[in-house]
Amino acid sequence: MCGIVGYVGKSDRTVHVLLRGLERLEYRGYDSAGIAVLKDHHVDVVKKSGKLDCLKACVDPEWKTEIGIGHTRWATHGSANQENAHPHQVGKVTAVHNGIIENMDEIKKELSQANVVFRSDTDSEVLVALLNQIYEKCGNMLMAIEKTMKKVVGSYAVALLCEDDEEHIYVMKKDSPLLLGVGKGEMFVASDYQAFCEDTKEYVLLDDFEYGVIGRSAWHVYKDGKEFQKKIEVLEEREELSEKGEYDCYMHKEIYDIPGVLSQLFLFYEKQDTHHIPDYTKYHKIQIVACGSAYHAGCVGKAFFSHIAHFPVEIEYASEYRYQPILADKDTLVIFVSQSGETADTIYCAKKIKELGIDSLAIVNVYNSTLSRLTDYVYYMRAGEERAVATTKGYSSQVALFLIILREWMQARKCWTASLEEEYQQGKRKLFEVFPTCLKKYEQFPWISKLTEQPMNFFIGRQIDYALSLEASLKLKEVTYLNSCAYPAGELKHGTISLIEKGTVVFAIATDLDTYEKTKSNLMEVKARGAYVILTTLEDVVKEVEADEWILVPNIGHLFQPMITILPFQLLSYHVAKSFDLDVDHPRNLAKSVTVE
Repeated sequence: MCGIVGYVGKSDRTVHVLLRGLERLEYRGYDSAGIAVLKDHHVDVVKKSGKLDCLKACVDPEWKTEIGIGHTRWATHGSANQENAHPHQVGKVTAVHNGIIENMDEIKKELSQANVVFRSDTDSEVLVALLNQIYEKCGNMLMAIEKTMKKVVGSYAVALLCEDDEEHIYVMKKDSPLLLGVGKGEMFVASDYQAFCEDTKEYVLLDDFEYGVIGRSAWHVYKDGKEFQKKIEVLEEREELSEKGEYDCYMHKEIYDIPGVLSQLFLFYEKQDTHHIPDYTKYHKIQIVACGSAYHAGCVGKAFFSHIAHFPVEIEYASEYRYQPILADKDTLVIFVSQSGETADTIYCAKKIKELGIDSLAIVNVYNSTLSRLTDYVYYMRAGEERAVATTKGYSSQVALFLIILREWMQARKCWTASLEEEYQQGKRKLFEVFPTCLKKYEQFPWISKLTEQPMNFFIGRQIDYALSLEASLKLKEVTYLNSCAYPAGELKHGTISLIEKGTVVFAIATDLDTYEKTKSNLMEVKARGAYVILTTLEDVVKEVEADEWILVPNIGHLFQPMITILPFQLLSYHVAKSFDLDVDHPRNLAKSVTVE
């Protein structure tokens, strides 16, 4: 989960391009950062632990060089210190690496016996040392890369410099994303096209086991020793870079982006011929596979299909799904959800489903991402760039897409009734009517201090409200570091209620009127044991529950209700983190694009 950037071109642009690219990729990791530049057959490396600003303070912006690579790290092997930061340099090879080398110990032992001395704890330095050893023996970098790829086991995206070649950057790729940006008299390398999209819209996607070399005006890609042509992709104009503007952080801004994003999303997918729709009549079952917030959006999708379409849906964590028997067949549609489209666990699952010949559909935000290319059908979230690590508008877009898919599914099966369509249109209209008022309303929570007085916060709900509790709890944990757990409300008394004591904060979400009375009973159970109850329910529900605090949300109908009910919890997490003076956009230990297992 690291960011890679590389540049070959004009000497007065290299350092600027590298640092700007790393800034755009900082969501992929911010434990440490570094750059390496090659000039006069010598590679200079500057790297620092901590945020990118620590590196910027040590780099001369007037540094003149025509070629360089950079990296921003999320630690996997070894702690987040300067020694473990990239780039790593061994002999004549200097490289940056994203991924994990699984047979690191075996290779390191062999190299150590050959008197190679290691300065870091990383698998990446082991990879660089192996490349250097093979290069010293064969004298050809492309041959060295090919031999290295046959020896290493794991995932990797690598950009490297060789002291003997001042004109080229070399690359190699398996499982982790890597792209080549094609400019005029300059070329780029990156793990995400956001790193170079301000300079060129043309890029080349590397596939697994491909490697190559780029110069100022040429690029070559190889596989198994043979060169072959790759298609140049053109970046869609709608992929615009996000700026904070008047907001103090990206998370706050992205919450306010939600109404506009959802408005454009519904407008796009309600038009005919804008996307390739599967034959929804052929499937007997849906499986949803995802991780993190995407999994929680899938839980809402499962509730939609179960309660409205009465259709069987299974939901699985991608990290578990890939290791269990695949209980799907030709009559199953497997839906993969990932904001980046590069989530490692989800990609492995998609590859497995593709091998089995089972139909798949991706819900992703990033155009031409790995997941979008692996699946048979793609629904793009069209949420724009999301810079904050904790997703808000991305999650809301995923929930909205499940509703869009539900509508298409039921229309194809001739069971989307006129009354459902009327409810859909009314709910959508109400959603956008209440958004401005709700955004303003949920900017203040006078009881925030209560959350820090106890070691645990609980979120409870039933049915779709439980799905929302999962995401609300995760959002609080991600950006505030407060301990929080979500449970189905009825499960508290099967063990977990033993943790409730005087002052324990219990958030209850109760917008599902079919289960409201049952959830109310659960609240009375925790209230009797001293819990501090914060109840989220509909504005038109009678206040007959003895809650300590209330979060009232407008009743906009069960189709669109999840999209407004989650809003106060997104803003709550932001405000709690701000009250702690935390880095809201870059929570500790987290990265947005999880490209390692």
